[in-house]
Amino acid sequence: MPLPPPPRISGRALRSIVRATEPEPLRRLLGALVRKELRLDELRALPAAFRGPMPLHARPVHARRAPSRSSDALPLPTSERAHTPTIAAFRALYRSGETNPVAVVERVFSASRALAAQRPAMDPLLHRDEARAMQDAEASARRWREGRVLGPLDGVAVPVKEEVDLEGCGARLGRSTPSATNVADAEVVARLRAAGAVVVGHTSMTEFGMSPLGVSAVRVLPRNALDPRRSAGGSSTGSAVAVATGLSPVALGSDGGGSIRIPASFHGIFGIKPTFGRISRAGDGFGGTVAHLGPIGASTLDLAWFLEATSGADPKDELTSGNPGFVRGWLDDALKRGVRGLRIGVLESEIDACVPEGAKAVREALSALERDGAVLVPVHLELARWAPAIGYLTIGLESHAALHLTRRDAWDDMGADLQFFSRVMSTMASDDYLDAQQLRAGLRRDVASLLREVDVLALPTTARVAPRLSDTDVLEGMTDTTELDAACRFSFLGNLTGLPAATAPIGCDRDGMPFGLQIVGDAWDEATVLSVVAHAERCGAARVPRPQVQVDVLHAT
Repeated sequence: MPLPPPPRISGRALRSIVRATEPEPLRRLLGALVRKELRLDELRALPAAFRGPMPLHARPVHARRAPSRSSDALPLPTSERAHTPTIAAFRALYRSGETNPVAVVERVFSASRALAAQRPAMDPLLHRDEARAMQDAEASARRWREGRVLGPLDGVAVPVKEEVDLEGCGARLGRSTPSATNVADAEVVARLRAAGAVVVGHTSMTEFGMSPLGVSAVRVLPRNALDPRRSAGGSSTGSAVAVATGLSPVALGSDGGGSIRIPASFHGIFGIKPTFGRISRAGDGFGGTVAHLGPIGASTLDLAWFLEATSGADPKDELTSGNPGFVRGWLDDALKRGVRGLRIGVLESEIDACVPEGAKAVREALSALERDGAVLVPVHLELARWAPAIGYLTIGLESHAALHLTRRDAWDDMGADLQFFSRVMSTMASDDYLDAQQLRAGLRRDVASLLREVDVLALPTTARVAPRLSDTDVLEGMTDTTELDAACRFSFLGNLTGLPAATAPIGCDRDGMPFGLQIVGDAWDEATVLSVVAHAERCGAARVPRPQVQVDVLHAT
């Protein structure tokens, strides 16, 4: 008889476990239990053929040249029925003169304060950079009046995840107190400003980005905009809530193991983890070999416009070397291609690993794409089901090493959930990490082989919808390996390979909570990934559900 899943532990019980496992024998026991639950020990038994040579770099493997399908020249997916405002909605009102960037940014900050006053608190902004934002909004308003608009993002309110440097603001990385004030913007922020975006401040995240479920013992995080009794996802918690509530049409997130795609899926909105090295990480508080910067948005077009503004080579980040960036309008054209003749590799094993309602939603979305000309190709990837375990060891041990000074000097300031994570990671061995990297090399090899036969891969974004959480879970941190694995189950395929991976909302469970369809493409081929997501949006297979918590920053009340 199989054992029941381990219980969720939070609050006083979690703190007690952390204290009890300080002695080495009990810490080892805890590590062994978690290893078993997350199937980490099973990796050692995998055949030698699953492994590749020890990787010398984390650059993604480019499988082939971009597909050369002809475009159907379809209209861009519209947002007329969208429940959250898109960049196109901002631009339409600016163009008509019904409102202007100054009025909108003032409403953003007013709405942020109103969300902060709600119970539970729903404000996604950790820091409001009001003085700089109003200055930039006034400059944008002048450009709109004078017909000198810089591009699609001009005058659009855009918040950024708090791990990313904003000039004059202290980064916190999910902690309760900020670090030293940043003297310069991160490169991605500088590019947003150069495109005319009004950067309104930092969005909140989980502590050091270590929770995909949007909980923290060291700070108040916003709840799910569709249902505040549920997880908002993480670690880009505030960025997803900002878009879902309507505070902004697009926000910057980061993704080391699903931290863009998980909160986007939990809210029924769009998100993309681009190719590793597509967006510069200069000024990003995280490093490692799996963390990417990318957008969460209200529509596919929002993701495309964000990528066009922020992508390209940066001498301050060697990972961007050879990055071609995007010519303005290139991704717009890609979104018009349609899916006729597109070969979608369907990872049936991964769809089967989703809960039945989610699997049904994914298959219905793929059937809609097939009706419009896509070719569904069943494919098999043996290492796909092992990607989570490989990913946990990779991001877990890289993060554990990066936090060595925090663990040494500020242990008591860490939340109990992060302390629990540190207890577990301290039991891992060096060859756990090294063997995981050889399995990762095998995964990269096998995925590249598949992408020589198909244009993209399709699988769910998460195995379940956003879980219900108690106040204790959210405010005091928790450990729940069942929900952790359900959230991250399908994410690491993209992070370990460095390939672009987008999520689109494609259906809801009986309680109205959304599932996501995930599309993974070849290195540097965000255009094809977004063309698939755009067509799902255009044909109605992907749609944003109405949030329970919503603000209107485009119209005067």
